[in-house]
Amino acid sequence: MDYAGGRAIYGLIKNLVENYYPQIPVGIHLDHGKDFEVVQRAIEIGFNSVMYDGSRKKYSDNLMTTKKIAQFCHERGINLQGELGNVPYLKEVGSTEINWDDYMTDPAQAEEFVRETGIDALAVAVGNAHDFAKERPEPDYERLGEINRRLNMPLIMHGASDWETEKTVEAVRRGINCFNVDIASRVAFITSLGKTIDGNKSVSFDVREHLGLARDAVTEVVKKKMDMFGSSGKIESVA
Repeated sequence: MDYAGGRAIYGLIKNLVENYYPQIPVGIHLDHGKDFEVVQRAIEIGFNSVMYDGSRKKYSDNLMTTKKIAQFCHERGINLQGELGNVPYLKEVGSTEINWDDYMTDPAQAEEFVRETGIDALAVAVGNAHDFAKERPEPDYERLGEINRRLNMPLIMHGASDWETEKTVEAVRRGINCFNVDIASRVAFITSLGKTIDGNKSVSFDVREHLGLARDAVTEVVKKKMDMFGSSGKIESVA
């Protein structure tokens, strides 16, 4: 929101959806809102779904603030995603070995967290990691299944951009309803940009040419992910 401007990026997305793809139902979501103020700002702009990420705080602080934000959101008809457990970032953990017991979502605590806060969806940690942080060799599928059994609500997977079919299918089977994909898209974009600029003696100075090819590369990644997640071909059922 700081880079693109909250109102500017919201207006761009909303205009594209309503004027070019009205048959596609789209929600505009705030990811990883770190405090009450940014969540309030997003809702005031028009976002219809938000995430408050209090996972770096003490459990009691995360619980208290998430509960407060949930009340604020629900009074305005806005869905709220919370996070419990800790999905590590490379800048936080570096190349050191991770003690995954310190990062995992506790199923019993998750049950209490959801009951007390009233959130609509929960982001979980079962060995997944953001950006290029080293993941757990194998996700804790049993833990994920237990969380799903206790909560029976939408569960969100962050930091799984590089997961391929087998891991993805198993995560969905154990309760994951949504994957956040960022790094895979960024890698596709930058790789394409590098190929069209670096070492090319006949470099075009038309930025649209380079960015257009990078956009196409991202589109292919998104299409592949949609097929993998079972998200393709659903417009007819909701049109």
